[in-house]
Amino acid sequence: MLFTLLAFALALGLLITFHELGHYAVARGFGVHIHRFSVGFGPVLLSRRDAHGTEWALSAIPLGGYVKMQDGPRDHADPKARRQAFNTQSLPRRTAIVLAGPLANLLLAAILYAGLTAWGVHEPVALLGAPQVDTPAAVAGVRTGDIIEAVDQQAVASWPQARWRLTEPVATGGEVQLLLRAPSGATRTVHLHLPAHSLDPDLGDPLLAAGLQLRPPGVMLGDVMPGSAAERAGLQRGDKIRAVAGLEDPDPGTLVEQVKAHPGQPLPLSIQRDDVRLTMQVTPDAVAEHDTTAGRIGVILQADLPMVMVRQGPLESVVTGLTRTLDMSWVSLRMMARMLTGDLSVKNVSGPVTIAEYAGQSARIGLASYLNFMALISVSLGVLNLLPIPMLDGGHLLLYGIEALRGGRPLSTQVRDMLHRVGLSLVLGLMTLALFNDFHRLFS
Repeated sequence: MLFTLLAFALALGLLITFHELGHYAVARGFGVHIHRFSVGFGPVLLSRRDAHGTEWALSAIPLGGYVKMQDGPRDHADPKARRQAFNTQSLPRRTAIVLAGPLANLLLAAILYAGLTAWGVHEPVALLGAPQVDTPAAVAGVRTGDIIEAVDQQAVASWPQARWRLTEPVATGGEVQLLLRAPSGATRTVHLHLPAHSLDPDLGDPLLAAGLQLRPPGVMLGDVMPGSAAERAGLQRGDKIRAVAGLEDPDPGTLVEQVKAHPGQPLPLSIQRDDVRLTMQVTPDAVAEHDTTAGRIGVILQADLPMVMVRQGPLESVVTGLTRTLDMSWVSLRMMARMLTGDLSVKNVSGPVTIAEYAGQSARIGLASYLNFMALISVSLGVLNLLPIPMLDGGHLLLYGIEALRGGRPLSTQVRDMLHRVGLSLVLGLMTLALFNDFHRLFS
């Protein structure tokens, strides 16, 4: 729990601080006076004032940060002080300052995606398992062992990339084209006819409903215990189990069941060692287990999941980072629009509990997974803040747009206050829905 909370606080703190740095950098460039830039909220723990009079503070609650600007000129302020107030800036400047926060989040996401692609990450190969009967994949002729090489003529190098390309087609329905490579090496194109899917979390994985899933991992041997039945049979670390007692491609559970069922009896195995397939027998040791006798061979089992290194050069990775950020932003907006029209379940709205859970899970998997999670949340923050809802950056931009249409005349204070109350109600309603979904997932 503590690890999950720390991973969540670190991710959210960094992302919101970067967002505020966007506001700060543009405001400072236009000469707006910044009273305080705080990392965190609540009581100030440490602070330092720079030559421009800005207080840089570290506060007690590490869940983001804020920028406190000079809003309006003080009474009897001199012309220089008036120029340092945010409210006295021209409409284009105020627009740029507000827009800088969400754009900073989108820029950070692009940097993270580009960095991950240039660094290189290991991802599962898009190696498909057997599609369930009568699913679109089964009808289209997808078979066990097929590898997805392209989705709608866009090349994919791994299962995460394939999932991403399939997300929108699965949600909206229609025809999607897959380029598949069979185990023999031959390629073919199939066309899946997908019904629209509501993407309701209670209905499970929409790709599984379409008949598309990774082939279950095989079994690979880890450490072989000295003096064990496995060592006596000649099994070695890294051997891949291809068959046991005539059963092809067993999963770990099947292998364990067969070993337990053959105490003191020869058990035929087919293994792959490097590029050679070997046949051998292992005789499990008989051990007492819950008032019965079970077989044991003395090995640690590992998942045999084909992986691929996804890596690009500097220029390609920058293009990939920008493209993926734009794609994810567009898909996020499309999904929000489908929620408003009722075509997408509002159960997909997640709050801090779910985000914290994913932060902990991704951090446990490794740095690359955690950075990928941060990029996804950074895109979400950027897109969410651009929504035209008062209280959010997008709401301010909406008011500036109205001001521009009115020839530079802002709306009255009463109208703006009313719109802010409406915006606050919408934001609170969205937060309530997100928390309800979080606790529903947690306790259901």
